[in-house]
Amino acid sequence: MDNSSGVGVIDKAATVLSALEAGPASLAELVAATQLARPTAHRLAVALEHHRLVSRDLQGRFVLGPRLAELAAAAGEDRLLATAGPVLSTLRDRTAESAQLYRRQGDVRICVAAAERPIGLRDSIPVGATLSMQAGSAAQVLLAWEEPDRLHLGLRGARFSATVLSGVRRRGWAQSVSEREAGVASVSAPVRGPSGRVVAAVSISGPIERLTRQPGRLHAPSVVNAANALTDSLAKSSV
Repeated sequence: MDNSSGVGVIDKAATVLSALEAGPASLAELVAATQLARPTAHRLAVALEHHRLVSRDLQGRFVLGPRLAELAAAAGEDRLLATAGPVLSTLRDRTAESAQLYRRQGDVRICVAAAERPIGLRDSIPVGATLSMQAGSAAQVLLAWEEPDRLHLGLRGARFSATVLSGVRRRGWAQSVSEREAGVASVSAPVRGPSGRVVAAVSISGPIERLTRQPGRLHAPSVVNAANALTDSLAKSSV
């Protein structure tokens, strides 16, 4: 099937954006992924960066820019955020813990939706909060299914190991205890896009006193069910 629109520069820019959907990329990686000439790939990426369709992470790699999320929200086409509210509310009610949805942006993860526990001690993560990719069950989930080179790069300075991520891939969910913050435990599971790539992580978090030191035993099934509901929603929206 020919994906050409007949407008070469638009097709090439779309190729760059599609390549960055898989995650951060250096110029060399962008050239390899798009098969564009190096000067062309660089020129397009910089032009897209000017319009905030592309951004840079802390290592200077190209990543998808904030303008894309703004456009999706304005058009009402962000199916994930549109369906996250009810799913997170149900998860909060089933577990009696605060629930969050995280997306990775370069070297950080961002809380893009949340359902707070209404009363009592809670782990409050406001929408828009930026958290580290080096600690926490959501960080584990967002890193565990990355390509090997990016996975190993992400492990530098992380408070979890490659062995932990192997267990995450095997189980299909992650847990953490006092990893991101002392006294806080969490459980997370992956949300996948229509291509099967992990695009977000659903989490619950709260004090160890309630979640215990094995929070997955209590809540992994509920968190996985919520993540699967969002995955199914994305699959339906692509049909």
